[in-house]
Amino acid sequence: MSDEVEPGFVRVRFDLGYDGTGFSGWARQPSGLRTVQGEIEDALKTVTRSGVMFPLTVAGRTDAGVHARGQVATADLPEAVWAEHREKLLKRLAGRLPRDVRIWSAAEAPSGFNARFAAVWRRYAYRVTDRPGGVDPLLRGHVLWHDWPLDVDAMNAAAAGLVGEHDFAAYCKKREGATTIRTLQELSLVRGDDGIVTATVRADAFCHNMVRSLIGALLFVGDGHRPVEWPAKVLAAGVRDSSVHVAKAHGLTLEEVGYPADELLAARSKEARNVRTLPGAGCC
Repeated sequence: MSDEVEPGFVRVRFDLGYDGTGFSGWARQPSGLRTVQGEIEDALKTVTRSGVMFPLTVAGRTDAGVHARGQVATADLPEAVWAEHREKLLKRLAGRLPRDVRIWSAAEAPSGFNARFAAVWRRYAYRVTDRPGGVDPLLRGHVLWHDWPLDVDAMNAAAAGLVGEHDFAAYCKKREGATTIRTLQELSLVRGDDGIVTATVRADAFCHNMVRSLIGALLFVGDGHRPVEWPAKVLAAGVRDSSVHVAKAHGLTLEEVGYPADELLAARSKEARNVRTLPGAGCC
């Protein structure tokens, strides 16, 4: 999606959430598997009675089984369609969409807004419990059960060595032509009174499987199978490590996406499209 809207169209921002349990990820798939994008695009086509599909651009393409509370997406709608439906669009979508995906707001986006490239950070939460009895049955679809006691202090010490701008190739599933350089802005864990350990993971962007791989490494530290220094050593090696397990998807939720002030949106989108290298690294 271009940063500029074509004449005669309005860019609409949707803020939404979904339970990822029944979805094969965000992105529509040619195989016909159920996806969040597919459900919303189909619902938009139906409630606007337009007869055409309005493609969505999303802030973060979540994997199968991953949830979202603060996802952001946009679609460019014809001005006449937006004018006709804007007042009742939310209610009509609520009546058409399945109950495991909800749209909280639909509003005209500011000039230069691109849900993906204008974002300055994405914040995820990963929830896990080590309670001997397992997970509360009402939370089983959103909390991982780890059957070893976890030392949260050790996990936080290990996490500190991962924060900053790095090449996260060791924690990503490589995609052709895509950089694995990211700025990890926050990685911290807190145990609640209910025994659930919540990891907050915030970065300018994430590569494929990055969050769940980081959590997988920290779980090995927390249960004593690896020393505190191990995750940072894996990072420094710069290659995918088979000993790093990808934590299960259902513990992960996209909580929030951050954007700059309206006047900075276009500049941010342009910056995000640049292929990054680490300081001192050669090009190409």
